[in-house]
Amino acid sequence: MTAEFVLTPPALPSLPILGDSRRFPVRRIYCVGRNYADHAREMGHDPDREPPFFFSKPADALLTDGADLPYPPQTQDLHFEAELVVALKSGGTDIAAEAAAGMIWGYAAGNDFTRRDLQAQAKKAGRPWDLAKGFDLSAACGALTPVEQTGLLERGAISLTVDGEVRQVGDLAEMIWPVADVIAYLSGFVALQPGDLIYTGTPAGVGAVTRGQTVTVEIAGLQPLVTRIA
Repeated sequence: MTAEFVLTPPALPSLPILGDSRRFPVRRIYCVGRNYADHAREMGHDPDREPPFFFSKPADALLTDGADLPYPPQTQDLHFEAELVVALKSGGTDIAAEAAAGMIWGYAAGNDFTRRDLQAQAKKAGRPWDLAKGFDLSAACGALTPVEQTGLLERGAISLTVDGEVRQVGDLAEMIWPVADVIAYLSGFVALQPGDLIYTGTPAGVGAVTRGQTVTVEIAGLQPLVTRIA
């Protein structure tokens, strides 16, 4: 029996796929906090290998490559965060790291835009970060490249420029928790599913961006992600 709705259901969030007219359907977006030692230090934390922590963004917060990000309301301190995004083709619970690598459908360059002033206020008050991290169009993500074309990305340059000026530089090998370990650990808390995205953390150098500037994230082997702040 086909369900009837009192309102038109929203469109399913999705991402383009490099060289493919089909799209990747997105279910949930998970983000890893402080997964590079230098970034942990710049945020005032000890980079020892403590268990990873996670926050979420709504799936409809996706912003695809080449689209503008209107400067969000209620902030005076919008920050960029270059990240490797992992797209899952399968899921489960309590997954071993060895099996987690086989769950990866593909990768993309991402940008975890953050209302840093709201995040700082929430931290000080001991409140959730939702409005600092999960606002409209805060999850920028480029076209996905299938893992069959890249192999497992365990190392490779990641960088971010603002109007051509280099602001972040790192290597995927510098992650405190590698991708397979991140997937395995997260699967102990939630039932991962096909269509889930994981933003895997950002290197040091995060900072503010203003209207009119163009932010570009580049990761070796992937299509760059370009976002203009409108």
